[in-house]
Amino acid sequence: MIRKIVKIDEEKCTGCGLCAQACHEGAIAMVNGKAKLISESYCDGLGSCLPHCPADAISIEEREVANFDEEYARRHQQENLKKSEQPVQKPVCVCPGTVPRSIEREHAPAILSDSKLESQLAQWPCQIKLAPIHAPYFDNANLLIAADCTAYAYANIHNDFMRNKITLIGCPKLDDIDYSEKLTAILKANDIKSVTVLRMEVPCCGGIVSAVKNALMTSGKMIPWHVVTISTDGMILKD
Repeated sequence: MIRKIVKIDEEKCTGCGLCAQACHEGAIAMVNGKAKLISESYCDGLGSCLPHCPADAISIEEREVANFDEEYARRHQQENLKKSEQPVQKPVCVCPGTVPRSIEREHAPAILSDSKLESQLAQWPCQIKLAPIHAPYFDNANLLIAADCTAYAYANIHNDFMRNKITLIGCPKLDDIDYSEKLTAILKANDIKSVTVLRMEVPCCGGIVSAVKNALMTSGKMIPWHVVTISTDGMILKD
């Protein structure tokens, strides 16, 4: 029959395993470091795994597939739970964003000129959670929403990104919240001219992009926005 079912883009998949944990039917498993739909009969097509994927690697499509067998999926999930209760060989999922690595750099002068660098932060507070929704500095502002690690990875963030913008920072992994509601309120209450999202290349940073996207859609405002990705060694990957 033709019905909705999960589709996984293996090229985008980072192997974080969050979708497999979120799937109530056990339809998704990690195979060779990638998420796999192990049986069409297990997948109900409701997409409860979608919002958990930080890499936007999961979508819903309609195609000819086997019927969803709820009883079959339930038994399968029960078997998986029994296995997980046994204290042997439990796989550990390591987030790519927390894998330690050293960054080799050529030694160069710390200051390239005699001119003093000045902060371009135009307001306070700058944390997403702390910024007042009706703050006057939001009126007619170009908004920069940045993952907090970008300030340490990208050396010239003040001049290249923060200049002439109102800056909000946050980390969806450490704060463990969805910024969508707060950002939606800010967009609805103020005349924002544009939004720039500055994120790191690690998968968990996808949460801040998703929050901005959801906020823009929920606010109902057609505001120009774009995403810039910074590598862990401080290079611009996507602009």
